[in-house]
Amino acid sequence: MQNPYEKYKQQSVMTMTQGDMIHLLFDETINSLNKGLACMENKDFAECNQLFKKAQNIVSHLSATLNPEYAISQNLSSLYEYFIYQIVQANIKKEPEGIQEILPMLAELQEAFAQADKQVRMESHG
Repeated sequence: MQNPYEKYKQQSVMTMTQGDMIHLLFDETINSLNKGLACMENKDFAECNQLFKKAQNIVSHLSATLNPEYAISQNLSSLYEYFIYQIVQANIKKEPEGIQEILPMLAELQEAFAQADKQVRMESHG
């Protein structure tokens, strides 16, 4: 028997718009990186590794789902590659600087996607 909360979460994901999903993926990436930094500070490198790998996987997914028909996809692909590189380097070297550098970029990109989603919704309803 499925847990009601799990069923709710699964249902909410199935009914999300693309904009909602992108927002959630960025949230999860940012949260994982912040938690990873905290683990790094506490020298819990095993947990840090798990959290950074999770963030890396999400960014890889975002990159893999880009539509090459749009010119901006090439720029986003390069940016995502850079994010992954910084996450991997921070994880290998156990140094927070790369993560600290990309966190504001991720937040800015998340906000840009949110604005674009808002614009699309307004245009489709007006």
